[in-house]
Amino acid sequence: MGISIEEARERYRIEREKRLRPDGIRQYKELKGLYEEFDRDPYVEPGFTRDAVVEDTEVVIVGGGFGGMLAAAELTKKGITDYRLVEKAGDFGGTWYWNRYPNAACDVESYVYLPLLEETGYMPTEKYAKAPEIFAYCQMFGRHFDMYPHALFQTEVEAMEWDQSRQRWVVQTSRGDRLSTRYVIIAGGVLHKAKLPGIPGIENYKGRAFHTSRWDYSFTGGSSQGKMDKLANLRVGIIGTGATAVQVVPKLAESAKELYVFQRTAACVGARNNKPTDPEWFKSLKPGWQAERLRNFTMAITGAQPQVDLVDDEWTKMLWHDTKKMPENDEEAAELERIDFENMERIRRRIEDSIDDPHTAELLKPWYGQNCKRPCFHDEYLPAFNRPNVHLVDTDGRGVDQITENGPVVEGIEYPVDLLVFASGFEVTTTYTHRLGFDPKGRQGVSLSEAWSEGPATLHGILARGFPNMFMISTVQGAQATNFVHSISEIVKHVAHVVERCHRENVVEIEPAVDAQEQWFQTLFEKLWGVARYNSTCTPGYLNSEGGGDMKSARAIAWMTSVLGFAEHVEAWRAEGNMVGLETVRS
Repeated sequence: MGISIEEARERYRIEREKRLRPDGIRQYKELKGLYEEFDRDPYVEPGFTRDAVVEDTEVVIVGGGFGGMLAAAELTKKGITDYRLVEKAGDFGGTWYWNRYPNAACDVESYVYLPLLEETGYMPTEKYAKAPEIFAYCQMFGRHFDMYPHALFQTEVEAMEWDQSRQRWVVQTSRGDRLSTRYVIIAGGVLHKAKLPGIPGIENYKGRAFHTSRWDYSFTGGSSQGKMDKLANLRVGIIGTGATAVQVVPKLAESAKELYVFQRTAACVGARNNKPTDPEWFKSLKPGWQAERLRNFTMAITGAQPQVDLVDDEWTKMLWHDTKKMPENDEEAAELERIDFENMERIRRRIEDSIDDPHTAELLKPWYGQNCKRPCFHDEYLPAFNRPNVHLVDTDGRGVDQITENGPVVEGIEYPVDLLVFASGFEVTTTYTHRLGFDPKGRQGVSLSEAWSEGPATLHGILARGFPNMFMISTVQGAQATNFVHSISEIVKHVAHVVERCHRENVVEIEPAVDAQEQWFQTLFEKLWGVARYNSTCTPGYLNSEGGGDMKSARAIAWMTSVLGFAEHVEAWRAEGNMVGLETVRS
């Protein structure tokens, strides 16, 4: 017999309260410092050196993921090619450089995720492309827009300071580079700073361990899509059951002698139904198809309900109704709760149908609303638990108690493993400068962390007072979307427009007025209420800052409804033509 909405509501409350922790986001640790060995780049040859670069340039772009690459592409299209791009990794790709773990793939349709497909002429091979293909596309993207001569790879920004006497930024890097530039564009990434769970004893483990974003195939053998032959006689543990683990577990299950999956909170796992791209269909697409499809997908997953669902996948089916919106009355609130409940009941029934052991099936059921965590879609994850070598270790919401030199401990039971994989994700709601790894200094030497000591203040998320000509591409007071690349693309268009106009009109300084920043925050805050109301009932996770948060962190909110609303707002601002809210100095 099925559960009622009232019973589910109570179960959601109980499961949420189990997981609330006073340390919130502080429960996680970064890879550097005590865990520095986790932060090594396994994809480059050690010992790389080069001569330091000392030069003047028009623009310095920080980050070589899609944000930085799109910025370089948009600037190039506008005729601005005097730029340097600084990237920690050994190549372009950002997330898709680092995430080479087994089975890694895009969870959003390739035709709306991969940017500028019409311009590059590329046809994705599948509806949901695998990581090697996406990484290869990033490399092709870099070649298409001639970015490689501008790139400084295996290089990190260490300092960035405004020189008022020259009206330029001075950027210093880990390779001794000194770049003087008129404008900086910081594309630090939405999900780029990996994190580890702060489990007591984590540093004492004696076996092999790594984060999924630093996968070591020299230890596991195999490849992203191949069987990992070196695990055949080894015991493997994986901590985390989010979007990454859902992809990794099936490959570990078929490769390892024994696999232990340590679960704090069950994932919401719907059907994937991937399929190859039909070349004839792809050829039939008319110019402008990608922008139309992108808009259609975003409408479908934010409750706008377009007349035709072009993408027609589990994302659009689940999110066709915006159940996290602010209801207009009690009747609408009840209807939204019913829709949300029924969607999650379908997920729970799918788990029952997929898992042979009823007890395991119960443990794998998610007890929270559909928008509390990023939904996952996979066809091999659930069946993996039917294999005799796969063991679910449910921690009843607490997480692993400790880690010994042999392996994780849960409820007094030690699980010795030869390899421990951390599928613990990336920092999302920590401070902006912490995620960047450097702290820009603006006017009078004031750092960004000092200026934002009470929370971020920007105009449109791209410019901050006291930091002239420093453009940011992030979710901090910017745009956010299920399809990260869509939000990044809209922010990049906005940044490139302002940079190009400043370049053309000889603007040597540009920054927001104080009142414009506050007005922008109020605009964002007005769009927060529906999401805040929904999140208050959610189990902790990165979407609600692990169940914590205060006004300081609230000031970092993005445009919380549809990215289309953000795009329309800034497009109207650009159309006005007089850069309202910005103060400029011309040469």
